[in-house]
Amino acid sequence: MASTSSQYHKLDLVSHLFCTVYLIPISFCTMKWSPQDAMKAYLHTLQLSKIQYGQDCTLGTTKLIQPQCMEFLSALAAGNQAKVMVQVLSNEGVNPLTIALAVAAKHCGGRFICFLDQQQDIEDCTAQLSCYDLEDVVEFMHGNPCEVIIQLKNIDFAVIDCKFKDHLRLFQIIDVNPRGSIAVVTNLVRKGNGAGFGEVVREKRGIECVTLSIGEGMELTRIGVTCNHENKRFYVTSEN
Repeated sequence: MASTSSQYHKLDLVSHLFCTVYLIPISFCTMKWSPQDAMKAYLHTLQLSKIQYGQDCTLGTTKLIQPQCMEFLSALAAGNQAKVMVQVLSNEGVNPLTIALAVAAKHCGGRFICFLDQQQDIEDCTAQLSCYDLEDVVEFMHGNPCEVIIQLKNIDFAVIDCKFKDHLRLFQIIDVNPRGSIAVVTNLVRKGNGAGFGEVVREKRGIECVTLSIGEGMELTRIGVTCNHENKRFYVTSEN
């Protein structure tokens, strides 16, 4: 009985983290929303964070714990049942977000492609993921993302680092799922005439954008159809 109560408590906390802490509109649920997959990815990523950083980040308290960048994105991608996910890195290899999206792909059965800088060794990156039993989930690719990404169609979830010098070009050519997709821009440091994805595509129909103070600044943009706006909240259920 205690175990069941604890499980419902965790589910309720994850639900509140999305609806209350971040004030994310329900329309950011673009595809069929799966609270179970969102919860599994969120808790899995939290556990990996605890192992990696030695942090006490359990949800066994009544106080809402603000999720960090990677836990939030992992749950958002998995909950939206993203089938094609991409990450474009700048000049670094595997980072916490790579792990977070790999976790999401593992829980929702999606395909995850990660574009690496030419200087990054694919075998080294795969070896890093093997520490978390995620080495078979990620497809690493070399080459200019602007040239390779046009071969990918109907992308459901994209994470693009603003430190990548041609990120604005990526915003213009990326082929997102017209039935509903999410683009995430990280390291949102605005300099000169820099712009986020939402600003580049804001003239198109069906665009919603929100900027969050997560990490070094993050922008989430929803493209395409939304959930039924009559549903103002989602409910989390659990089966024993």
